[in-house]
Amino acid sequence: METGFVLLNVAGLLLLAGILFWMNRKHVSFSKRVFTGLGLGILYGVILHVSYGVESTALQQSVPWFNIMGTGYIKLLQMIVVPLVFISILTAFTKVAAGKNFGKQAALILGILIGTTAIAALIGIGSSLLFGLDAEQIVQGDAEISRGVSLEETAAGVSDKVLPEQLIDLLPANPFLDFTGARPTSTIGVVIFAAFLGFAFLTIRRKEPEQAAVVQKGIDAVYSLVMAVVKIVLRLTPYGILAIMARTVALSDYGAIVNLGKFVAASYAALIVMFLVHLVILAATGLNPITYVKKAGDTLLFAFSSRSSAGTLPLTLNTQTTRLGVPDGIANFAGSFGLSIGQNGCAGIYPAMLAVMIAPTVGQPIDAQFILTLIAIVAISSFGVAGVGGGATFAAILVLSALNLPIALAGILISVEPLIDMGRTALNVSGSMTAGVTTARVTGELDHAQYDEVMARETSVSEL
Repeated sequence: METGFVLLNVAGLLLLAGILFWMNRKHVSFSKRVFTGLGLGILYGVILHVSYGVESTALQQSVPWFNIMGTGYIKLLQMIVVPLVFISILTAFTKVAAGKNFGKQAALILGILIGTTAIAALIGIGSSLLFGLDAEQIVQGDAEISRGVSLEETAAGVSDKVLPEQLIDLLPANPFLDFTGARPTSTIGVVIFAAFLGFAFLTIRRKEPEQAAVVQKGIDAVYSLVMAVVKIVLRLTPYGILAIMARTVALSDYGAIVNLGKFVAASYAALIVMFLVHLVILAATGLNPITYVKKAGDTLLFAFSSRSSAGTLPLTLNTQTTRLGVPDGIANFAGSFGLSIGQNGCAGIYPAMLAVMIAPTVGQPIDAQFILTLIAIVAISSFGVAGVGGGATFAAILVLSALNLPIALAGILISVEPLIDMGRTALNVSGSMTAGVTTARVTGELDHAQYDEVMARETSVSEL
């Protein structure tokens, strides 16, 4: 009997996927197919949740089949992340005019990423205090306790190292190991290795222009090849989002969401305020923030649905270069560095809120000294937070360890983690794009005509 229900559930998902395939054949725009996949996934998830319940055998046995489409899509995104980050950084160097604004560009991008993370931490602290969040008030079940134990085990190796040692760990002793994603900081390791190769290229271009031309031609060829793979994977986006949302909504513990409703509300309040800060930054440079929202909407929606800043990188780069008028070099720097430095949601708001919630449980007063120390630690710890699943957890471990706060209490939020992670990821991506657009504007390299142009048609990614 259960097998029949499983087949019915899988057939229902395939039927919805068929609708998306039909829309593709009818040349419906990419963004509309993504929105449709999101809506159908939520609707189907609600139907499954109401029909079976989270604990039903039929639903639990259906999930592995859903994962072929959903998790499989995420795996393909993860497959292209490291090659794309690596080649994007290298390409950014090849597209930089010799000496022109290079230092200023890099300084502005890093400054905006780190600065906005510090602001995000302050907003997270304020939201926690405003909503009166307290870790002791939250009831912990078996899942939360188990998660807490797991976090303590994960933190064992981190907490034994002082901050300078943690910073040294960011350096890639073996870059080929980092290409495998073996370390929590592998993403920043790849970025650093690519940056060294980029600086080496600039040296060759200055001393041996003929050799540099050959190297640049090879880099451009590899970039074209990687981007071709990216386009193939992105064609699957509507189907991946459909399966991910159906699974997430069907398995969500609505009771836990209600129980932790105050934390969810506080989190999204902080995320929204920080997004408004991004818009204020753009407005302060003379750009229309409404235009930014309209043109970046598709990419932010994808980040929200996929919960992967790294997986969103192809869209992040494309949106900056084809919609927002950012030059390739700046877009590649901002997008790639934004994966591992200054993630406003995962490395800024989240660990700051946790610290304020947990501090009173050990008698730590929330005074000015604690707040300033927390903001500084959050900003420094934001280096090396990977833009993949688990990045926020790693950031929280670093911050809580540095403040000598109990890490196990971070496990109390496991029930609502997926729901909050959606908003955090979208904010991370917005932070990267804000850094790119603002840097291009300040250095005078933004294509204002392209930024202000009304979107009369879909961009190249949307035409997939």
